[in-house]
Amino acid sequence: MTKPRIVGIAGSVRRPSKTRALVQALGAEAGRLKAVDLIVHDLAEIGPGLGAALSRAQLMPDARRVLRDIETADALIVGTPVYKGSYAGLFKHLFDFVEPEALRNVPVALAATGGGHRHALVVEQHLRPLFGFFEALTIPTAVYAAESDFDAGALADAGVIERVATAAGQLSALLGQRTGHAFNAAPVRLALAR
Repeated sequence: MTKPRIVGIAGSVRRPSKTRALVQALGAEAGRLKAVDLIVHDLAEIGPGLGAALSRAQLMPDARRVLRDIETADALIVGTPVYKGSYAGLFKHLFDFVEPEALRNVPVALAATGGGHRHALVVEQHLRPLFGFFEALTIPTAVYAAESDFDAGALADAGVIERVATAAGQLSALLGQRTGHAFNAAPVRLALAR
């Protein structure tokens, strides 16, 4: 039996990156809970060609490979640095190339990093609606980490580490309930009052 494949996307163009460290921490915790194959990409590896591409055909091979990994993942962990209260522009540009139906019912853990705690709602105000468009299954617990939550590039804040554990548990639980990109749940029928 093949292990589920979790693809992590860190929307940072710098290395080392706190965003990548957060995405990797989520992936490592999910891997501790369930056997998975974890692949983590960041925008630094895609290169400057991403911003110049106006269509999928114009993407460089590295960007096409990352896009293929996103669209075929069993689950995603997405993280972005926060700039001026929103996700990174290149992060959004990458997801603009994702086919709308490719992420339907795919479990997604949301994460973000920023200079201070005043950016914490970016996961709810920007990331959750973005993945709602794709009809992805965003897990309930999102993780935000401020610069002060890290020590020497690693997560150090106990509250953030606890949220990572909670989010990884939720992501792992969803991995056990699905095959491919079809959620294994009975269809829900709503009775509307007249």
